[in-house]
Amino acid sequence: MRFTNFEHMLRHNAENYPDRTAFYYEKDGKKSVTYRRFYEEVLDRKALLEKRGKTCEGIFSDGSYDAVVEIFAAVLAGYQVVMLERTLPETTLQYLLSYADIDCLYGPEALTSKLEPRLSAGVKEGRGNILFFTSGTTSVSKGVLLTDTSLCNSAYNGGSLLPLTKDDILLCILPLNHVFGFVCGILWGFSCQAAVALGRGARHYLDDFAFYEPTAVSVVPMLLGFFLKNHLINDACKLILIGAGDCPSVYFDMVKALGKRVSYGYGLTETSSGVALSLGDDPLAMTICPDDRIRIDEGGEILIDVPTCIMKGYYKYPMETAEVLRGGMLHTGDLGTFDADGKLHITGRIKEILVLADGTKIFLPEYEERLRRVFPTEEFAVLLRNGRPVLVTSDPSLTREVLWEKTADVMRMIPRGHQLTDVVVLPHPLPRTATGKIKRWAIQKEIDE
Repeated sequence: MRFTNFEHMLRHNAENYPDRTAFYYEKDGKKSVTYRRFYEEVLDRKALLEKRGKTCEGIFSDGSYDAVVEIFAAVLAGYQVVMLERTLPETTLQYLLSYADIDCLYGPEALTSKLEPRLSAGVKEGRGNILFFTSGTTSVSKGVLLTDTSLCNSAYNGGSLLPLTKDDILLCILPLNHVFGFVCGILWGFSCQAAVALGRGARHYLDDFAFYEPTAVSVVPMLLGFFLKNHLINDACKLILIGAGDCPSVYFDMVKALGKRVSYGYGLTETSSGVALSLGDDPLAMTICPDDRIRIDEGGEILIDVPTCIMKGYYKYPMETAEVLRGGMLHTGDLGTFDADGKLHITGRIKEILVLADGTKIFLPEYEERLRRVFPTEEFAVLLRNGRPVLVTSDPSLTREVLWEKTADVMRMIPRGHQLTDVVVLPHPLPRTATGKIKRWAIQKEIDE
């Protein structure tokens, strides 16, 4: 069912499925709460928030039940809600308080008490606004201005292609401050009246599947690899939705070997999450969601028209908004093609192309996929240093000698000017976003210093 906003979604489920479980969570043991009780608790918290006279709440969500109540209550209370990442440097968080017009905070007291002296004066006309930040693969994360309406539409859009049943238990294990985690971890379940099991954080990655016995889960590729390597996915889990990054083909094969259904999703923060999902045997051949219209321009870039789910814009970045929203279409910066059956295939990112001094280009997803066949690690990236391709890794075993030995056959298939010229070993893991994407800009800055 398509819901117009959070209030409509919660009220409908509470009135029509009052005794159905909305959430499972841990608090002195495994607990559950019905749709009716959850709605009542949200309304109780909403009433308290309305008395505070505030307008914009920054929320550090730890994925707990109380944090989820706060998110929905703040939206229903008319606040502008800003989803914050608690691991950001304090100086960055101080900047975000002013940038996003935050006048109150929810989260750990030790953190919020430090930041409270930097709170802003609030915002006018922020009702229904929810800010998620871009994933940080570029040097500046922008606030993407979404609404509870666009997020509900996104959940309907994806759920109409990949529905859950009312008997399903969806494991919500991804950070809620990222739109994929929020839409596909909570709203997907709510739009189908399924139960949502709230993951207990990274320290419980090893036992959340056994604790909750979910039937479905949404994951990023890096986390899926961890679950598969450690044989953690429970027998009852029948559907795995993968998104928010490139997924090695071996993971798809491993999931299928377990007898699970696997679906790969493509989406952006700017479109309130997913716009295409794979439904058949080929996990990389994706069906376009009903509300979306997609075309590929002459340069291969994916352009999206999706009025129901599109962002209002980048918060306080009108020029950047105008740059990507042109002619009614979102210019994604992603490259893709349609196959003969009309299925969408993602072939890379425009920004994931290295331009060499001679004007030739290295298409990084394809290049790095070749290297993954000879390196038993995900801890590497290809960048330019002094205009030449180098391999950057945190694996000290990848010396120059090992590099030449392992890549000899691969390099013979690559033009001489595109071949690796050196290896750079960093003394720490490669920096990544919360969804597992390598922060190329951060690595580039480090190796250039």
